[in-house]
Amino acid sequence: MHLMTLALPQEPSDGIAGWAADLVDAMGGPGAGLAIALENLFPPLPSEVILPLTGFAAGQGVISLASALFWTTLGSVVGALVLYWIGMLVGRKRMHAIWAKLPLVKTSDLDRTEQWFERHGTKAVFIGRMVPIFRSLISIPAGVERMPLPVFALLTALGSLVWNTVLVMAGYWLGDQWDEVETYVGVLSKVVLAAVLVAIVVYVVMRFRGRDRRYHAS
Repeated sequence: MHLMTLALPQEPSDGIAGWAADLVDAMGGPGAGLAIALENLFPPLPSEVILPLTGFAAGQGVISLASALFWTTLGSVVGALVLYWIGMLVGRKRMHAIWAKLPLVKTSDLDRTEQWFERHGTKAVFIGRMVPIFRSLISIPAGVERMPLPVFALLTALGSLVWNTVLVMAGYWLGDQWDEVETYVGVLSKVVLAAVLVAIVVYVVMRFRGRDRRYHAS
């Protein structure tokens, strides 16, 4: 395989972009897949950097576009499967034991969550693969609830293919401005994180109010 040096802007020889560029230069498509597999296991490694960079590499002829999409999607599935198996090892009993020790929560909350996942788990896994922050986390409850492995792998592959295609193609089309993708996806990630934090605050406030009502009623 003929590999060429990536002429990337803003000194991508440093940091995560440089690390990903080195992997793609050294290993081609499998290097991009390895980077994305690790991104699933270590969320601080941002897919919004790795995937557009891989798309730019495809635009430069370092790897083919088909190879970029295939290997990054395979890497997504491999990383998700590791987290799925971690969820299986934790299991429902341990999850209930851990949950019972947490403040402000009840076992019934976890029961309702499990019931919700039983009804909507397939949609949650598929859509979750396209949502920043939750892309990796959704694999753990799928393992805890022992979603059939073929179903989980298929949904993960399809959802990952959509997300990867959008970011890889963005880098492919933007060329040497590939790094602009990170800005837009970063905004989306912050919006999602803010929504989650608001939901947590609302939950805690409602839980305290519920306890106060029960206290005064008694």
